Amino acid sequence: MLTAASDIEVLARFARALADPIRCRLLLALREAPAYPADLADALGISRTRLSNHLACLRDCGLVVTVPDGRRTRYELADERLGRALDDLRTAVLAVETDRTCADAADKGCC
Repeated sequence: MLTAASDIEVLARFARALADPIRCRLLLALREAPAYPADLADALGISRTRLSNHLACLRDCGLVVTVPDGRRTRYELADERLGRALDDLRTAVLAVETDRTCADAADKGCC
């Protein structure tokens, strides 16, 4: 059981990052390879301003870092283990999704 405040805070930051579909898409894109903001905005089909806000959130959560590259700045996952964690989490959620054992799930809109 998690009891240390730092453990709970870390998980809360990760959950905050995953709470938005655009941030999820950003994390998945950066899992594939580091990228520049303009390329990410084009790939996700969002404005650079909107992208900047989401990247700032991910930086504040400690999930992405900036890497200076000449006059440009590249973004990448703060740690390669985050990519594996995203894969594991996605796989686990999909497994639970296909194994709905709650008989009332459809009626209650839960699980």
